Amino acid sequence: MLERTRFRQALPRDASDQAEVFHHAIMEGAAGHYTLAQREAWAGSLPRTAEAWAARQVLYPTLVAECDGHCIGFCERDATAGRIETLYVWPSVARQGVGARLLALSVEAVRESGVAEVSIEASLMLASSLSGRGWETLGEEWVERRGERLARVRMRLPPESSGE
Repeated sequence: MLERTRFRQALPRDASDQAEVFHHAIMEGAAGHYTLAQREAWAGSLPRTAEAWAARQVLYPTLVAECDGHCIGFCERDATAGRIETLYVWPSVARQGVGARLLALSVEAVRESGVAEVSIEASLMLASSLSGRGWETLGEEWVERRGERLARVRMRLPPESSGE
């Protein structure tokens, strides 16, 4: 999969694919970690429209993974805050290195902006894989989405770690 995948900055034409990646990554990919009600609330917290995701591209620099002309994953970052905002990958390509590469490139971009320590509020699904890659757990917290409480993990990547 990785050999056919190109990593680049998001374009407005990627927005509709981003909406679908977000929805399916939550509804299918996170099924083993969150209840159906939690996943529906989480997926419903952002509109499933190209316009909503194009607007987010303006707010957060976004790196996409493109395969065969379609966005199959994306990572939003806030370099000023030193934070990874989101990381989502199409469920059928999960655990094939796409998300890891998106994250590594995004961390590199944040650090190039002058921020040494990078943080993320990771889903339970993502947190388990990050802890083995140099990310430190700061604690668990809860976020509410449409009346449902979802657990997530605050994590940081120290300056001396690459996160890979």
